[in-house]
Amino acid sequence: MKDDSLVTHAGNAPFENHGVINPPVYHASTILFPTLAAYRNAKTAKVRYGRRGTPTSHALEDAIAALEGGSGAVSTPSGLSAITAVVTACVKMGDHILVTDSAYQPTRHFCQTVLKKFGVEAEYYDSAIGVGIESLIRPNTSVVFVESPGSLTFEVQDLPAIAEAAHKAGAIVIADNTWGAGYYYKPLALGADITVQAGTKYIVGHSDANLGVAVWKDSEKFGRIRDDVQSMGICVGPDDLYLALRGLRTMGVRLPRHFESGLAIARWLKARPEVSHVMHPALEDDPGHELWKRDFTGASGLFGFVLHETDQTALAAMMDGLKFHGMGASWGGYESLLIPTNPNSSRSATRWEIEGQGMRIHVGLEDPEDLIADLEAGLDRLGAAGK
Repeated sequence: MKDDSLVTHAGNAPFENHGVINPPVYHASTILFPTLAAYRNAKTAKVRYGRRGTPTSHALEDAIAALEGGSGAVSTPSGLSAITAVVTACVKMGDHILVTDSAYQPTRHFCQTVLKKFGVEAEYYDSAIGVGIESLIRPNTSVVFVESPGSLTFEVQDLPAIAEAAHKAGAIVIADNTWGAGYYYKPLALGADITVQAGTKYIVGHSDANLGVAVWKDSEKFGRIRDDVQSMGICVGPDDLYLALRGLRTMGVRLPRHFESGLAIARWLKARPEVSHVMHPALEDDPGHELWKRDFTGASGLFGFVLHETDQTALAAMMDGLKFHGMGASWGGYESLLIPTNPNSSRSATRWEIEGQGMRIHVGLEDPEDLIADLEAGLDRLGAAGK
């Protein structure tokens, strides 16, 4: 089944629900059993307690596992909870883990605080290291964490090379797949053991629900992650599950629009005199372009750029007058966003050397001509205020 058909139909079982196309929203805690024998065999039942899963959560998890090419999945209340729960499930006291230096900042914070408190050492590595990661692997390295492209600066990692080196040493490879969303990037096929993503972004797609999901390749080896996650009391509210299921069904039309519009605006920004650098792996001169061409089938609407201008008064003049580009955390919804960034604020193994004001843009589903006009007016205000 092709991905566009898969996101339309995977996880649906209409004739188990009176012909209803969309899986119903099950608000449930207690699950009743008809006989004592059935109650005593509850552990074999797919639905046995609301926190442990309902037909709504199973429909979403089955669909995303199919999209990612995995054998199983578990949902969590946010992307960060998926990351923290899975990493916790894969480490023990005394372990060493390797984390890409361009990882999502809350991932770093978790490693530097919670994991450190429990005796797990996190070491950060250059995202461009590739096969060279073998030099950093120790006898007690249990996890190698990748995120491709990297947060804020969008470096593409050589996942097959990293995974080969990690597996030789017996380490587990966990890949943050939020940018590719399982639609444009398949880390499990490239060597990762587990993927995590913030379904809040492109799966939900409408900026109205939080969701995380973890997918594993080998159920015999990693199916225990579901039990570990559930042992932490982690579960997702049924209405958020439903919104994620509804969003999933339109990924096949939304993601290509984000890709096409995002790339057009990236190219437009490259030609602007106010912009010194654009970080988008689908651009032919991007350092990660060849890896992107090899491993990805498309790009999301999220990328970065750098302004020559660093005066904050001028930046405010640009930002405060924008009509279509909102200022706010998260991304992946139908609306465009633009925020300033400081890549060096969350790095330790490498340094971001490009001077200027970093920016992160998410290109939504608006008409790209309107978005360009909005940015053009903003850049004009930037220039006028900076004089």
